[in-house]
Amino acid sequence: MSQAAAIVRWVTRRPVELSRAEARRIAVRAQLLSAPRPADLLEMVRSLGSVQVDLTSVVAPSPELVYWSRLGPAYQLAGLDELCERREVLELRGRIMAADDIALYRAELAEWGEHPRVEWQESHAEWVEANDLCRRDILDRLADESPLPAAAFDDTCEVSWRSSGWTNNQNVVRLIDFMESRGEVAVAGRGARGERLWDLAERVYPQTATVPLDDALRERSRRALHALGIMRPKVHDLAGIARREIEPPGIPAVIEGVRGRWCVDPAQLGQPFRGRAALLSPLDQLVFDRKRMHDIFEFDYQLEMYRPKAKRRWGYYALPILSGDRLVGKLDATADRGRDRLVIHAIHEDENFPTSFRAALDREIRSLAKLLDLTIERA
Repeated sequence: MSQAAAIVRWVTRRPVELSRAEARRIAVRAQLLSAPRPADLLEMVRSLGSVQVDLTSVVAPSPELVYWSRLGPAYQLAGLDELCERREVLELRGRIMAADDIALYRAELAEWGEHPRVEWQESHAEWVEANDLCRRDILDRLADESPLPAAAFDDTCEVSWRSSGWTNNQNVVRLIDFMESRGEVAVAGRGARGERLWDLAERVYPQTATVPLDDALRERSRRALHALGIMRPKVHDLAGIARREIEPPGIPAVIEGVRGRWCVDPAQLGQPFRGRAALLSPLDQLVFDRKRMHDIFEFDYQLEMYRPKAKRRWGYYALPILSGDRLVGKLDATADRGRDRLVIHAIHEDENFPTSFRAALDREIRSLAKLLDLTIERA
């Protein structure tokens, strides 16, 4: 069956009808935020697909919060570092994933420098080619000495990178990013200040077979749905690389009171649900897509660290609070490492919390403080 025919067949299929509660439970369960908790860190990494790297440490770096919110007291901060050192997980384009998943990206990485290119590749390829001397300098240096941060390389670019954002004139940083997208270099680790350390990709990535591009994109799409449970038909795999039109994964669904169609993982339909309390990273996949979050959970939330203090409603780095299948509030907290304190500035309740949930939330706060080796201080 052709790709076009597969898309038509999916679009014309009768959708499954879901209530908002059913959609919420599918989303929470797929993200491993229901009870019981997962038990194995590596298996959890595989199931989630990928997790965005963000080292903002107002409370803890986002990946640490994501993994702790699933594993709970069983999670140790050293656990992720150990997986990285054993090369069982790796970082690709700012996301953490299981190392063997690189097989699903090899074809696309190899294709980046070849014709025909997709639009975003074409727009940048000429700049990379104009700075081929610097590119070769980087590869030669890494062949002799690695891993190295971007700051270790001389800027021998002949054409500067122009941007209206922070990358303007950040020639080496931008060039290395493109070299990562071409599969030439890879993140081998992080330095003491969180800076990426680079090496030749062949030394970092496992020697897995390359999955053909179309098959890889379909599998990444399927895994994205597995991780989210329910998502819109427009495919955006969780590593943020592919933007090609392929047939939607799963089966079509509609949610009561929400416009449009969704993709739902058929394996999630009719499954039992047992909820629990959880504190989430602001970048957690359950809330990262704010439109999806609002459609399914009807939750009002945004990360306010870039807003003026006077205009913040919930705090600089408020953590969404999950109760069963509902997002019910925000925790405004700060890790004051100079005083060894986890400062609880406020708990914002979107609705009055029952006593039983207050106790469950307090257990989560104590678990977070123990993870960070901090004493709780209520402001």
